[in-house]
Amino acid sequence: MTQQLRLRLPGQQLGWSTVSGWPLDPAVLETTQLHHAVDHEETYVRVFTDQASALLPLLQAACPTARIDVLTLTQSIAGASNGQCAAWFYAVETDISPEVDDAFNRWYGEEHLPGLAAVNGTVRAERWLNQASSPRYVATYELTTRETFGCPAWLAVRATPWSDRIRPHFLNTQRTMFTTLPRPERL
Repeated sequence: MTQQLRLRLPGQQLGWSTVSGWPLDPAVLETTQLHHAVDHEETYVRVFTDQASALLPLLQAACPTARIDVLTLTQSIAGASNGQCAAWFYAVETDISPEVDDAFNRWYGEEHLPGLAAVNGTVRAERWLNQASSPRYVATYELTTRETFGCPAWLAVRATPWSDRIRPHFLNTQRTMFTTLPRPERL
């Protein structure tokens, strides 16, 4: 089971020098990703691990101002630009009206995520589940350019009849575009 500990730091822009000082095993640090929001000051630190419960108290102590969520991977699709550098990271977080929860998950799994993964410029598209807090559903897209988001192919996937039926049931939705901070050669 793949999990990530996602640290959200509103109003802050942490760098690799801070993150490298946290009590993380070098192998875990190697898979950690750091993202800065584009339109406001916020940092996401994503720590990928199969030992989330063991790392959670260590990260809470190292970064007490962070909101830390444990997310479980539910779907991952290599994108049309798999293997290329993903300088951009787009996250959509939402809850969904209970009466359409099953339809929402079918739509995301069968049409929406595969459709966006197939857009040129998408490196990877993933869905995550946040069982402990809201928003419950998290979709993330690693992109080669910011222009991928909003290109005609991307917009076509967002404008399907199925999308039009599901999207009005979104609740507590947050959409954030981030830049991905390249990992320095030495941490």
